[in-house]
Amino acid sequence: MAVAFSEDKNEITKDGSFNRQKNYFTGVLGGEAFPAEVGRYRLIWGEICPWSHRIAILRRLLGLEDVISEGKVYPVRTEKGWRFSLDEGNRDPVLGIEYLAEIYEQTDPNYTGRATIPTIVDLKTKKVISNDYHNLTTQIETNFTAFIAAEAPELYPENLRAEIDDLNDILFHEVNNAVYKAGFAKSQEAYEKNYHLLFNRLDQLEERLANRRFLFGDNLTDSDLRLYVTLARFDVAYYSIFRTNRNRLIDFPNLWRYAKDLYRIPAFRETTNFQSIKMGYSLGNHAENPRNLLALGPDMSIWDK
Repeated sequence: MAVAFSEDKNEITKDGSFNRQKNYFTGVLGGEAFPAEVGRYRLIWGEICPWSHRIAILRRLLGLEDVISEGKVYPVRTEKGWRFSLDEGNRDPVLGIEYLAEIYEQTDPNYTGRATIPTIVDLKTKKVISNDYHNLTTQIETNFTAFIAAEAPELYPENLRAEIDDLNDILFHEVNNAVYKAGFAKSQEAYEKNYHLLFNRLDQLEERLANRRFLFGDNLTDSDLRLYVTLARFDVAYYSIFRTNRNRLIDFPNLWRYAKDLYRIPAFRETTNFQSIKMGYSLGNHAENPRNLLALGPDMSIWDK
């Protein structure tokens, strides 16, 4: 079985910077080779992972639970990668595998990277078609329209797509991935560079949200899903474990109001498990925690107030 490699071994450059591995499987979900069909695809995700969390939110937000099935991995990644420890017999009940890496090896025996989440599996072939978290949400939003619930929000409207794409690119480089580039940095220079990049952008987003409910006004968009998953992990994980500690989320009045507003939406709330997030970052390879102590704080019940 292919073994999942840690960030330290494969993704640190000579200057101490973290350089995330590229997505290897980039089949277009709902495209010509993998057309939109009910029951054909399975989403594998984990509650710790922001990249996969946003696909899980999307699936529920658009009412696609009966169209795309889901499997969930345990929040603490093992030496062999993501494991289906939440399922009976430690195996995904549909795929019949114990570790996510198994289906990556079945798909391409020469693949040597990490088996990452989210993963979309084609149940017809039992092979991975995509781990391309950059594009999966917009692919589903545009290619599965025939199955989207009538009352679901339009997250990727044509008149805003160019603006949404531009903001999504900024969010990835300066927020979503910036916390990791600060947290996984192996040099002071790399850490400080991404620390400042992150908080400069958060300051701008705080200002942007001063007079609007969501990032593009009164209507929820794809960009809101991408920002939310980072904010939901900020105080419970990134602030302490990744040393992105200039401010907590709750110290930003507008971002905090915005995050709680999103959390009240069932698709966001029901997929957000703060205990799993804390476990994944504290007990996995994200933290230097040799005694595997799990912090009791912070108090996440404030999200309900």
